[in-house]
Amino acid sequence: MKRRLSWPLFWRIFLLIWIAMIVAVFASNMALHELARRERVQLEQREDLVRLAQQAVELETSNQRRAARRFLHREGQRLQLQLILLEGDETEGIGPRSRPRSRREGYPQRPAVIAAPQGYQLLAWPRGGRGQGWLDPRWFRSLELGLTFGLITFACWWIARHISRPLRQVETTARAIAEGDTSLRVSASVVDRRDEIGALASAFNAMTARLDTLLTRQHQLLRDVSHDLRTPLARQRVAIELAVDGGQEPELMATILRQNERLEAMTAQLLTLYRVSEKGGTIERQSLRFVGVLEKVLDGAKDYAAQRGVDCQLSVKEHADEATILGDADLIHRALDNVLQNAMDHSPSGSEIHIKVTLEEQRLLCEIRDEGPGVPDEDLNKLFEPFFRSDQARGGKGWGLGLAIAKDILAAHGGSAEAANSTSGGLVIRLIMPLSIPVSKA
Repeated sequence: MKRRLSWPLFWRIFLLIWIAMIVAVFASNMALHELARRERVQLEQREDLVRLAQQAVELETSNQRRAARRFLHREGQRLQLQLILLEGDETEGIGPRSRPRSRREGYPQRPAVIAAPQGYQLLAWPRGGRGQGWLDPRWFRSLELGLTFGLITFACWWIARHISRPLRQVETTARAIAEGDTSLRVSASVVDRRDEIGALASAFNAMTARLDTLLTRQHQLLRDVSHDLRTPLARQRVAIELAVDGGQEPELMATILRQNERLEAMTAQLLTLYRVSEKGGTIERQSLRFVGVLEKVLDGAKDYAAQRGVDCQLSVKEHADEATILGDADLIHRALDNVLQNAMDHSPSGSEIHIKVTLEEQRLLCEIRDEGPGVPDEDLNKLFEPFFRSDQARGGKGWGLGLAIAKDILAAHGGSAEAANSTSGGLVIRLIMPLSIPVSKA
């Protein structure tokens, strides 16, 4: 498939405004020059000016130069023209913005040149705007600037409004959806536009509708599977225990019981995931001493750690021991237990799990580092996705729910979870939580 060339929106807007400016300036200047040319041609063809030039030459050649100037001035006022009589060699170099012999008024175009007897020439151009049908050059300049400014201002305003309003609406809708309101859609007025923005809004609505359906189905599946499995699993457990008491084969019954316990554990994890994702904003919160909850988790994991042959080492930095957070004690316990369980499952026998609690910019940071094989760098961001299991050795037992649940629990409490490979080997999970009360280090 041939890739289409990209034309960034910035350059579209820039070129459109630039072209509008060039067209406005060019058009106004062309109009100015064309009107001035027509005025000059009309002046040069006027018979009364030819006769006037002859009279002025007669006065000039009869040594009545002052009288000739007064005559031209008087006639110029009557005709609303600026009139100057020059000899032939004095007219050389006359062009636009010339001010021959007059310091009071200039003209931005070339003046009309009317031939007169004895090598003289009469220069004529309109006076300042009070003439009959003549246009003031200053008025032309104001019109030019005003037209240019008006066109550019209107183009900028229209383009900015035409583009920014629908995009702002799409952005507002996207933010609301990201905050959890998946029922929102971009309005029909934007979708019905026959341009790229309308196509974007239509695709956005279709994507949102699809995501909303998938999320609804996912929540429905989690809820139904979790609730529907609990009752038969409980009954199966009772039946297994009765069978063991009745003298059935102990090894077979023990195997069945272990599988039953795994299914029950998975069901509990699914219920926790549903509870956090569905009701994260409404969970009950209380002030908790974080290190106290962590110590209970470590105490509960002693037997499993001994079975795995790993040693958990806890290090609490100064001021972090009494740091408190706001949250649900059971959920925080579950999050820490899941991360610790993951570390123990992937730690070789005889290794250590290093747990460090520190304070960082009024946040509580808990790092849990194992000495296992780690994970590929490209899988680090996927570790917190439900049901994801790395392809390497860390893909051992489990369902890929523990870290996902831990991250969702922390997110519901205003915190976050990060994963990184340790430089000394193994995986590091960083749990970050906001403090309920700022801690002074003085």
